[in-house]
Amino acid sequence: MDAPDTELDRELKATLQARSELGADYDSALVESFLEKVEQRLDATLDRRVRRHLAEERTAVARGARAPERPSGHFGERYGFGIVSLVLAVPLSAIGVANAGFGGLVVAWLGIVGVNAFQAGHGRRLFRGREERRTASDWED
Repeated sequence: MDAPDTELDRELKATLQARSELGADYDSALVESFLEKVEQRLDATLDRRVRRHLAEERTAVARGARAPERPSGHFGERYGFGIVSLVLAVPLSAIGVANAGFGGLVVAWLGIVGVNAFQAGHGRRLFRGREERRTASDWED
C-alpha cells in the first residue's frame, strides 16, 4: 500500500508546485483536479475490496459452506421508521398537550412507543417474505 500512497504524495506535490507557479487564480481548478484523482483512487480501492469480498463469499458457498446471512433489513428499514417517528413525536406531543394536557402527552408517547415496538418486533416478519421472494428470482446469478 506504500506505492499508491507515494503516488498520491507525488500528485499533491505536483499540485502544490503548479499552484506556486500559476498563482492563487488557479487554486480551485488545481484542488478540483487533485480531489478528482483522490476520488478515482478511492473508487478503485472500494471496487477492489467489493470484488474481493464477493469472491470470498462465492468461494465459501462453492466449498459447501452456508451462504452468509444478511442482516434483517438494511439501515433504512431498521432505523428509518424510528427516525421518522421521533420527528413526528414533536408535533404529536404538542397536539396532545394542547388538547388534553399531561394525559394527552402520555397517550401520544405511549402510541409512539407502541408503534415502534410493533415495528421492531413484528415488522421484520412482515418484510421477511418479501426478501425471500426477491432472492428466489431466476434473474440473479
